[in-house]
Amino acid sequence: MTDSAQTDPANRIEPIATDRLRQACDPASLGFATTAELEPLEGLIGQDRAMEAIGLAAGMRAADFNLFVQGPPGTGRRASVDTFLSSHAASLPEPDDWAYVNNFDAPHRPRALRLPPGVARRLKDEMEDVVDDLAIDIAALFESDDYQAANRTINEEFGEQQEHAMSEFGDKAKAENVALMRTPMGIMLAAIKDGEVVKTDRFETLPEAEQKEIEEKIGRLQSELSEILRNAPKLDRERRRRIEALNAEMVGEVVSSRLREARDAFAGLDPVQEYLATVEEDMTGNAEMFLAVMQQQQQADGPFPESVHKAHGNPMFQRYMVNVMVTRGEDDARGAPLETEDLPTLDRLTGRIEHAQQMGALITNFMMIKPGALHRANGGFLVLDARRLLSEPMAWPALKQCLQSESITITSMGERLSLVSTTSLEPDPIPMNLRVVLIGDRMLYALLVTLDPDFGDLFKLQADFEESIERSDESQALFARVLGERAKRDGLRPVSAGGVARLLDEAVRLAEDASKLSLHLGALGDLLREADHYAEQSRRDTIEAEDVERTVRQADRRASRIKDRMREMVTRKTILIDTEGAQVGQVNGLSVIGLGGYRFGRPARITARTRMGSGKLIDIEREVELGGPLHSKGVLILSGYLSSTYALDVPFSLQASLVFEQSYGGVDGDSASAAELFALISSLSGLPLDQGFGVTGSVNQNGEVQAIGGVNEKIEGFFETCADRGLTGRQGVIIPAANVDHLMLRQDVVDAVRDGKFRVIAIRSIDEGLAVLTGRDPGARGEDGAYPADSVNGLAEARLRGFAEQRLKFAQSAKPAEQGG
Repeated sequence: MTDSAQTDPANRIEPIATDRLRQACDPASLGFATTAELEPLEGLIGQDRAMEAIGLAAGMRAADFNLFVQGPPGTGRRASVDTFLSSHAASLPEPDDWAYVNNFDAPHRPRALRLPPGVARRLKDEMEDVVDDLAIDIAALFESDDYQAANRTINEEFGEQQEHAMSEFGDKAKAENVALMRTPMGIMLAAIKDGEVVKTDRFETLPEAEQKEIEEKIGRLQSELSEILRNAPKLDRERRRRIEALNAEMVGEVVSSRLREARDAFAGLDPVQEYLATVEEDMTGNAEMFLAVMQQQQQADGPFPESVHKAHGNPMFQRYMVNVMVTRGEDDARGAPLETEDLPTLDRLTGRIEHAQQMGALITNFMMIKPGALHRANGGFLVLDARRLLSEPMAWPALKQCLQSESITITSMGERLSLVSTTSLEPDPIPMNLRVVLIGDRMLYALLVTLDPDFGDLFKLQADFEESIERSDESQALFARVLGERAKRDGLRPVSAGGVARLLDEAVRLAEDASKLSLHLGALGDLLREADHYAEQSRRDTIEAEDVERTVRQADRRASRIKDRMREMVTRKTILIDTEGAQVGQVNGLSVIGLGGYRFGRPARITARTRMGSGKLIDIEREVELGGPLHSKGVLILSGYLSSTYALDVPFSLQASLVFEQSYGGVDGDSASAAELFALISSLSGLPLDQGFGVTGSVNQNGEVQAIGGVNEKIEGFFETCADRGLTGRQGVIIPAANVDHLMLRQDVVDAVRDGKFRVIAIRSIDEGLAVLTGRDPGARGEDGAYPADSVNGLAEARLRGFAEQRLKFAQSAKPAEQGG
């Protein structure tokens, strides 16, 4: 063995200094005692790009520049949108009112009226007053002496005409000895002889000639009587027409007089004037309706009706009411509307048409049209949760249709799916001018862009919220002001400088980067509120660092049941993990398990076995479909590294297998590829690997170790395993050098490193990792193109070359046997 091999190469790779393992914020650097001294900072920091997009969406006039706000929850997406848009909406003009009124020519197609702000409610109240007033005035008109006299004159005139005709007929019949008799069966004719009516038995005794004469006479008179009687309905119809004309004439004056007041109240509004003209025409033609309602009320209330002033509530008068969809009154906030809909179903979005059951049938009218969120937001902004919208049947297609047509069409789910045949209404579509803002995550945005061809045309803007911001003195000062504002807004205690520093440390940890601060203000706000609770228990006036620390510990304790059970199984050796000694072809890989918002690291034993073969590297996880595509990719990279690094002048004659021992769930990601490669090289070289190390990092085909995620959780997970077994001072974790800037370890891990009980070593290449794990120089190719014979790489190459030679010998020995066969 050479001197280089005897020297411990691990000692030449210095562990990471403790000041780089946790770059904590110094409370003294913040420059204040508590956040009560700071000027609160409203809004967000580090989201300039997203806020510019929101501002552009708010200011653009083009209809198709709707906005999709994307980013992870907890970054203040919704609050920022609401704050900015509410401020901008207040500066915009109030949108017009919209109302539906009856279409007297086609009641199934209600008319939409566009009115200036506040006018719709006034028109509704005015029409109720019109109906109430006319119910009294017209009822009084019908009871007036003038009307009764005119009505009586018409009735007497037509009555006299009928009586005169019957009188003349009676005289004529009497002159011909025929009596006109009124019976329960109607009017009958009978012959008179000797001053008496000829009855049937007497009629049969008369001479035949006389009988024929009487029959001929009665038949002729009967024809004349039938003609007179047939003319009676005609006279009655004429009488009714005369009375209707009288009613229309007299009611028309009353209606015209009352509606003239209404017209004056809405002078200059052409839509109202046109509507009132149709109302006047219909009221004049249906004057009896007011009399019928009055009679119903008298029957119900007795001689002293008390509810005549509520005539507008009678279903018969609904035809004259106004269904206000949206209006802006004096009590409403000025400016354009900002609406949100937390349950964006089809009906809640585009409105609905209700039905009522009457005598076993479903009926509806224009007063049963109900507005949706699009109606309320028209002229302003509508904010929707994208995931909720897409989960509601037919809501997304309906919204797209409204945006494309720039109008709001009310259609029920049953009509869209052709499930019902009930006669419904076809209200006029209402022109739409609003900005829709969808809030969702990045994955949802990518799916919509990819799968929905209309999405890009309708939502041309995106506001992408950042997850972190660069850490600096300036950003930390802004963060402190934001935390102070949130504490004040939520009614919490002021936060001391130590408490702010501890919260900033958690922001760094959430960002998984020591040079950044997380913008997940929702999570930090939760920590702040819980810390305030502990400060109250401790009877403190401010939130201190120990309150925040207690919050972090308690949050971990509440969520760590599964982690604790796994640690217990490792301690009891139910799960086999070595933290001491050395083993060939075996290494401790590190992984991260996520359960909701809680993540923790755990070690996993990775083993490799090698023998002569045809160059096949078996990933057992992939073979049993437990390995994801990224993990499979990492394993294939290992094959590329081995075949291009060792024994380049002979065929790659390796048969190898890799597995995560005692892994019963899915495995994905390539963060274990460096550990797997170490296990393979150890198996090839026959050199044992130090089991006191946990290894994480991905590798490329050049042997460079690349950065991975969850580095803090992985280090802490292996540290806990070693602590449970007993720290020896030789244990540690090997991580990629690119992850050093991401370190924000727990204080107990940092303390162990400072005390020499644990190590965190950063490597840039596989060779550096081999030096640490084997205690030998990995070796580099010399001028002769060969690795040193006793180096790690030299031993691995020699093994692979031996496999190639054995394979060649086997092939040569098998060839004569085949020929002999």
